[in-house]
Amino acid sequence: MLTATYTLVALSVEQASVRLSLQSFQKYMRSTLMQQNRMTLSQLEYACENLNTLYQSCHWRKTEMYLIPALRDATERADQLLDELNRLNQAALTSIRLLQDKLGALADVRDEQVSEVCDSIDTFCASLLKRLEKEEHELFGLARHAIAGETWFSIANQLMMHDKHLDEMKRSGLPPAEAAQVAARRRALPGGEVDDGQISIPGLQVLPVVNLDDAPAPPLRKPAQQASHDDAFMK
Repeated sequence: MLTATYTLVALSVEQASVRLSLQSFQKYMRSTLMQQNRMTLSQLEYACENLNTLYQSCHWRKTEMYLIPALRDATERADQLLDELNRLNQAALTSIRLLQDKLGALADVRDEQVSEVCDSIDTFCASLLKRLEKEEHELFGLARHAIAGETWFSIANQLMMHDKHLDEMKRSGLPPAEAAQVAARRRALPGGEVDDGQISIPGLQVLPVVNLDDAPAPPLRKPAQQASHDDAFMK
């Protein structure tokens, strides 16, 4: 079971990176936006952009692409857990859509609406963090016992191919975010084929890790139109 152990360790490293990104954005929101009485439309748009980026980085994890499909094929005992993970995912998506619905409908966001925005962001982060926790503590253990040895070799091979494609894209000069998107599309399939089809959710980006103790800047690029007047949010 060494292959299973090494594979799960590699997936845990990826989980930790996504978890840190979620916690970083959640902390910025609680320490800045929650202290404001109003926010501009550009700030709301920026919040939606951040949440979309976080969702993309969570959606295109190796756990999602390789481990979960293998576990679903291996046993029906995982169905209830997978349904619960999907509900958490849907809760995060609902939070994004609630914020997107506000775009274009408001000149600004103030008072109780700021509280609603913060609640949506907090629900989004909490839902995906809960999902990561359940994967680490429940899904991985179930997968270790349910997935056969030869399937673990296949998963490990898929992970290596994924990393190989990512390295190739980086060496070709693509920015890290675009390289990650291409690697996610080139999903290794049984038989050694590669799926280069379009991903179902556009705009995959990788959220950089931010050291909150040392760096006051926001974790993502700030839109030009808000750079001069809304430093109170996400700074």
